[in-house]
Amino acid sequence: MNPLRTAMPSIVAHEGEWDGTYRHIAADCTLLDEHRTRTSCIFPDEGPDHYVQHSRLSWADGRREEYRFGGCLRDGLLRWDTERFHGFGWESEGVLMLRLDRRDVPGAYYVEMINMAPDGKSRARTWQWFRDGRPWKRTLCDEWRIG
Repeated sequence: MNPLRTAMPSIVAHEGEWDGTYRHIAADCTLLDEHRTRTSCIFPDEGPDHYVQHSRLSWADGRREEYRFGGCLRDGLLRWDTERFHGFGWESEGVLMLRLDRRDVPGAYYVEMINMAPDGKSRARTWQWFRDGRPWKRTLCDEWRIG
């Protein structure tokens, strides 16, 4: 059985398919980017990863990107080490928190907070970005469970 199911039950509640909108907002509150996303959260019982995420992003102008990454539970934290970022996640009182250092954006990291609605059908994610030690932008994610 996947150890996240007992160690981090709040994160396992996010298992499934999510559809949503991501908005990147500059420090001066101007919109930098907006795109749709379809996210799959998987918690395999076998294999090297305890968490696998598939993200499919799409923009109004037709651009598309896809990402897949996995993470594993180690020392009480969910840890990631990918080409794009490395970092860790934890939960507290049902709230998920992540600290991810970006390899694809030099000098940048973000802290993410994920809150699921009480009915489990929607969630809000907020990313606080820092670059070179200073606040840079925010990402606001609104997602709805579709499967």
